[in-house]
Amino acid sequence: MATQLNHVFRISILKHKTQSETPLTTSQRAPRFQVINATSSTGSARQLIESGTVRPIWPKDASTAMNSEGFILLDVRPAWEREKARVTGSLHVPIFVEDKDNSPITLLKKWVHFGYIGLWTGQYLTTVNSEFLSQVENAIPGKDTKLLVACGEGLRSMTAASKLYNGGYKNLGWLAGGFNRSKDNDFPAVEGKEKLQHATVGGVSYLFLQLLIFLQAVG
Repeated sequence: MATQLNHVFRISILKHKTQSETPLTTSQRAPRFQVINATSSTGSARQLIESGTVRPIWPKDASTAMNSEGFILLDVRPAWEREKARVTGSLHVPIFVEDKDNSPITLLKKWVHFGYIGLWTGQYLTTVNSEFLSQVENAIPGKDTKLLVACGEGLRSMTAASKLYNGGYKNLGWLAGGFNRSKDNDFPAVEGKEKLQHATVGGVSYLFLQLLIFLQAVG
């Protein structure tokens, strides 16, 4: 299990480059401090999973965990991914939501995001859902409830699991690798027009995916 888990982390988490040993001025050090703070929730989530406090559950084992052990599947993907494909009966509370702020700075961010990411992946510029924990608490007030936290790739669900643990939920599972690593029969009932493992693909990438599927079908 340790080997498999480390493999998932290598896929799901971007490695930070080793910082230069060259002395920096005070003005140069501030951005480095901000980056460390931005990744702290993911780091704590990884520690929770490695220690076994949050249980990693592979997609092929998810149905058993839900049907035999009483786990509730918590889908934390944004709405546009869930609309494409979703597990029937799963609870949906997004950890990230579309950033609808129209200030000049945010509009600039959206323009840059679209050029580098949105056009190719179909993803919107997002911001953290500030009401995530309260929305989960409204839907599932019992903090002893078993929750299997899931997203597309496994990274956003790690952030969500950390927030839930800090909010008092202690019986947590993490869908290792996310829905992208699931197979057609891992979840018995799936709704939507796409396969569950393809729901994160959008934009130009979606066109390439459809072409690949077509070539596989005719080849």
